[in-house]
Amino acid sequence: MTRSVSSTDDIRARAEAALAHCGVALSTFKGDALTARTPITGEDLFGLRADTPAGVDRAVETAQAAFHAWRTTPAPVRGALVKRLGELLTEHKQSLADLVTVEAGKIRSEALGEVQEMIDICDFAVGLSRQLYGRTMPSERPGHRLMETWHPLGVVGVISAFNFPVAVWAWNTAVALVCGDTVVWKPSELTPLTALACTALLDRAIAETGAPANLNQVVLGAAEAGTRLVDSPLVPLISATGSTRMGRAVGPRVAARFGRSILELGGNNAAVVTASADLDLTLNAAVFAAAGTAGQRCTTLRRLIVHEDVADTLVERLCAAYARLPVGDPFQDTTLVGPLVNEAARARMRSSLDRAAEEGGTLCTGGERELVEAAPKAGYVRPAIVRMPAQTAVVREETFAPILYVLTYSDLDEAIRLHNDVPQGLSSGIFTSDQSEAERFLAADGADCGIVNVNIGTSGAEIGGAFGGEKETGGGRESGSDAWRAYMRRATNTVNYSGQVALAQGVDFSQ
Repeated sequence: MTRSVSSTDDIRARAEAALAHCGVALSTFKGDALTARTPITGEDLFGLRADTPAGVDRAVETAQAAFHAWRTTPAPVRGALVKRLGELLTEHKQSLADLVTVEAGKIRSEALGEVQEMIDICDFAVGLSRQLYGRTMPSERPGHRLMETWHPLGVVGVISAFNFPVAVWAWNTAVALVCGDTVVWKPSELTPLTALACTALLDRAIAETGAPANLNQVVLGAAEAGTRLVDSPLVPLISATGSTRMGRAVGPRVAARFGRSILELGGNNAAVVTASADLDLTLNAAVFAAAGTAGQRCTTLRRLIVHEDVADTLVERLCAAYARLPVGDPFQDTTLVGPLVNEAARARMRSSLDRAAEEGGTLCTGGERELVEAAPKAGYVRPAIVRMPAQTAVVREETFAPILYVLTYSDLDEAIRLHNDVPQGLSSGIFTSDQSEAERFLAADGADCGIVNVNIGTSGAEIGGAFGGEKETGGGRESGSDAWRAYMRRATNTVNYSGQVALAQGVDFSQ
């Protein structure tokens, strides 16, 4: 079926209007080193300048200078800045969502949802600004108080990926700012426009609240700019989101200079469907988790491990639902699946489907390229479902595309073994009406992921909980719970008010 999309000229005009509404003077960023493009048509939009290594260094030094003033600002006052940022994000929600759709290809509801995540994390961080608690512990020495305090860490380097071009920056930045840190942001080279818009809004919030200037710096460029940021000794924390391959490069470089890293890397997420599962609930959750964002979420459902008694029925229903999914222009309200980010992503999907067939898989539905009028360079594809006889090599890899592999099992222990037998460990789920099955999946010897759900898909995490995963997912945690501790340094303090020197463990130096 051939569909049509907005013209590149219309998309360019829409992007310009959204940028202007957010306060971006696009002319100041024009250049020929970097290209802003749209996956909606696969065409270029603007030429942009890129930061040189010296430019990255200047950004870090500028943020470092701002940190010296910001770290002594009371935390609730820092929270007032983030509160204003949240208000500005709310006022500019439509424009920011336009830019997310233009650059990442997300459908309208998902783009608006991503901006809402930014607003929500600002609300969370404002409350956090009054809750940066330390502990008081009992001292073994009389007349002494033992406690811990938390202090701002320094410049936080944020490296974000194309698939969540604004939310991940906000997760890090809102928390880092209330913790007293400053930020240098290196966005994906595929989504520079959203970064310029967010930076302009934060700069406005800084000016309106009287906060120190230059708390947030953005550097544009390809991998070289990120490497320069990673290697800077003035950046004590790097928070990097991307592939496991990227994490293998970033992690050792940061560790070599004794820096800290928060790594949010690949996911090969699975859901177990038991014989007792509500298949209506399972169907709705699985379709969104597997096909949402055209399969380009780190939390996308990629493996469905289904009890053999219900597998045929569920696969039949999934295939029928997939056949009805509208694929096309993400700006159209009826569209549920937008484009892959570029042609390389489509080629990787095709390669994985070919490998799955070689490894004994049966393509049940999808996988073909969707014909979109006036967009021959765009990567529109129909989401695919493949039944696999076993968890083969291709299934154990993450393909950043809408491929759902279906495996079957006969008992829950087997399902959990299949679930855990991949290198990644981000998000997981089980669909069941049996409480004991749910508890087994949540237990210490159950799912080995950082996010473990019951009767909900693998995507759609809430900002109130810490986000991140285990194994090759990197082990990092962002957003809610006590993830804020990664952005601060801990000091253990002892106060002696006894008037005497009492040595620990009864040591006596008086002789």
